[in-house]
Amino acid sequence: MSSPPVRASDGDRERALSELRDRAAEGRLSMETFVGRVDLALRARSRGELDELVADLPQRGRWRRRITEAVASVSELSNRIETAWRRPRLPRLALPADGRARYLVGRGSACDLVLADLTVSRMHAELRRQDDSWLLVDLGSMNGTRLNGWRLVGPATVRAGDEVAFGDCEFLVSMPA
Repeated sequence: MSSPPVRASDGDRERALSELRDRAAEGRLSMETFVGRVDLALRARSRGELDELVADLPQRGRWRRRITEAVASVSELSNRIETAWRRPRLPRLALPADGRARYLVGRGSACDLVLADLTVSRMHAELRRQDDSWLLVDLGSMNGTRLNGWRLVGPATVRAGDEVAFGDCEFLVSMPA
């Protein structure tokens, strides 16, 4: 009595699809063959079926594989650098160094940080000192206060390097020098 075939996992399927993609990019498979095998790979139920789809493909040489992997990693690195370069440069919001326990942010003249933007409420948010850290609290503003892209629903601790937004006004938090 033989054991049942091993069911194909998502990882097995992804490996087979990656192999097919690489061979098509190298020109080893026609587009018609590639599309047909991808369809079969997506329908495969066992590892054996997936292995059959790539069994007749020529093995890549060790050097070709290493060069391909090196080019892929350099490409990924350059993509990350380009993404970081295009990211907008945010103005810095230095947390107060004096002994204040409360720092108001808003459009109103009574605020410590006045932001003349219509998306900022008159009394938009406050920074509260708590021991050695700062808490950011939204004061019921219309357009919300965000910390690292997440809209605040309660007090949140703010650290150097965090991104805060009051309405459409965004800042990068820095600690006082």
